[in-house]
Amino acid sequence: MSIQFLTRPEGRIAYTDTGTGPLVVLVPGMGDLRATYDRLAPSLAEAGYRVVVTDLRGHGDSDTGFTSYGDAATASDLVALVEHLDAGPAVVVGSSMGGSAAVIASADRPDLVRGTALLAGFLRDPLSPAMGAVARTAYRVLFARPWGAAVWAWYVRTQLSKGRPTPGLDARIAPLRGALSDPAHLRAFRRLTLALDHREVDQRLADVRTPVLALYGDKDPDFSDAHDELAFARDAVSAEGEVLTDVGHYPHLQAHDEVLAALLPFLAATTAPLGDDVA
Repeated sequence: MSIQFLTRPEGRIAYTDTGTGPLVVLVPGMGDLRATYDRLAPSLAEAGYRVVVTDLRGHGDSDTGFTSYGDAATASDLVALVEHLDAGPAVVVGSSMGGSAAVIASADRPDLVRGTALLAGFLRDPLSPAMGAVARTAYRVLFARPWGAAVWAWYVRTQLSKGRPTPGLDARIAPLRGALSDPAHLRAFRRLTLALDHREVDQRLADVRTPVLALYGDKDPDFSDAHDELAFARDAVSAEGEVLTDVGHYPHLQAHDEVLAALLPFLAATTAPLGDDVA
């Protein structure tokens, strides 16, 4: 599968494109690569969807010279990508901050984004402004050279992957650490950690008019209470969803079959032509 590129004002966004049918765009989270969807993407293509998987700016095969990062910046890339593909409207599936960006994109352009699915996605900032400032101070140290890549690999393995075993965890972490061993990629990742502020998505929730699916893991350290987070998603954007048992921050990796079981009916309903009855 060849890598394609979307040209943006400050650089290129990498993506792959496979399958035929209604358009589904898959977006990784912070520090992650397109490979996070190596199981989910083929399953969706086999189910009859055109599946486009993108790298975040500064990540993977995307360029590292961007100066702006975060939920809103990523949302602008998603809108530009769907416009470029000229195959929308799309359903956008986002992991972690990728879900936040998907929601902003749907608020900005409901003509291009007809539904969003959040896999441990943020609809509000889990930290107070004061704690966020403390965290960003820590990020400046933790994600500096030469230890930044090792710190992120450790965090993914020991904290974000809590709960059920992640199939191929070693094979998953090796390229993450390898990518961040490159100074340019580590610098871009560090810029993202310092810029990320999920109040950007919180401020747009009232503008969301498209369907939302929200899936969370009850072992996810990014949420103090996954059930409370799902309740917030239901109240804020009328989301449907569930909390998956013994799952951390990567539901699509730790609970692939359950995610697919929730996602396929959502996609069928969301992409059905008006007037079609989807059971």
